[in-house]
Amino acid sequence: MTRILVIDDEATIRRGVRRFLEHQGFEVALAEDLSSAREQVDRTAFDLLLADLRLPDGEGTALIGEYPQLPTVIMTSYASVPSAVEAMKSGAIDYIAKPFDHDALLLTLRAALRSSTHHRHDAKVQADASAQQGLLGESAAIATLRQQIRKVAAIDSTVLIRGESGTGKEVAARAIHTLSPRAAQPFIPVNCASIPEGLVEAELFGHAQGAYTGAVKARTGLIEAAHGGVLFLDEIGELAPAAQARLLRVLQEGEIRPVGANQARRVDVRLLAATHRDLEAMIDTGEFRADLYYRLRVLELRIPPLRERLQDLDLLVTHFLAELEQRFGTPGLTLSDETRRRMQAYDWPGNVRELKNALERAVVLSEHNRIDWGHLGLDRPATEPLSRSASLNEYFRRFVIENQSHMNETELARALGISRKTLWERRQRENLPRP
Repeated sequence: MTRILVIDDEATIRRGVRRFLEHQGFEVALAEDLSSAREQVDRTAFDLLLADLRLPDGEGTALIGEYPQLPTVIMTSYASVPSAVEAMKSGAIDYIAKPFDHDALLLTLRAALRSSTHHRHDAKVQADASAQQGLLGESAAIATLRQQIRKVAAIDSTVLIRGESGTGKEVAARAIHTLSPRAAQPFIPVNCASIPEGLVEAELFGHAQGAYTGAVKARTGLIEAAHGGVLFLDEIGELAPAAQARLLRVLQEGEIRPVGANQARRVDVRLLAATHRDLEAMIDTGEFRADLYYRLRVLELRIPPLRERLQDLDLLVTHFLAELEQRFGTPGLTLSDETRRRMQAYDWPGNVRELKNALERAVVLSEHNRIDWGHLGLDRPATEPLSRSASLNEYFRRFVIENQSHMNETELARALGISRKTLWERRQRENLPRP
């Protein structure tokens, strides 16, 4: 059913339009101002906006720039040619003057919906892209996250993105870059945990020729490579102390000094950082610099774990199964009712990444395109009361023990979404040496 949001500050007009449109088979929601409209659009998927030009907190055309994927029809009692022209220039798909009769309104809306086919197609493509990267969902948590991303994208400040492994922190960083004024400039992602400690500074800041053994020619660092654009430092909590001090200078002074170089260079970089670690606790133990922490945490985003937005689970499953059907050439993949029930009860310590990997495993192991609970490899009872940290540790131990006989270290690390260095460190902490 087609969903329309009617935005008008006059209650009688809102109610009258809703009664008429619902009688014509549309699903209608109401808003009295821009603020209320934004809240509803961020929470619900609409096919069209019908907005008054003059609203208590601004003009209805403001929504066009904020939600370009939604076709918008502007209505106004200021029935003049200049008003119509300005509304169309702002991107309105059509315009209707008050007072209008219902037949004219219906014809206008149906024409707008027909002509907006390309808008809906673009919205679907955008939704599919988000889904591939873990941001698909209709829950309040994910709607809030998308709204926050739009806001911080417009501000050229440092952002600290926090969330558990597998939640989609890099996805959020890429979305910020895409929506920011720097979108046409480079986006350079760096996993701090994957760079050997002895090479971190050279990788990030570059090096001069002859700076150390093997440096046969000068090399540009990753920070300088992001000049004009965005540098995304994933797992910032793994950064060595010396590199932390040099990164702080970049944020304070806007300049870098390559290893072995005599002169500093100016750089214009927006820094986004992400971590799943407790940086505050690391400050207390001296593992992370407090001054760097406050420089990074100008703005902060929290990516919700999957267990906090289980209402998105069916949507994610549908999307990933569609991907797997195309990838493996197995149309018609289905989940048993018991599987869906137990998936809703499971706490998903590995989040969206674990869900995607479990479904891929299930497609390989299942027969006749029917996926049962056992195919997913999620054997721990879903109701077992574990703390977050205990749950993650248990998941790590179980996954390594079950798979190390037929997977090498690179494959294990890739499946867990971590580097080989981090895998080795976790093995030591959990007393799980390689057999």
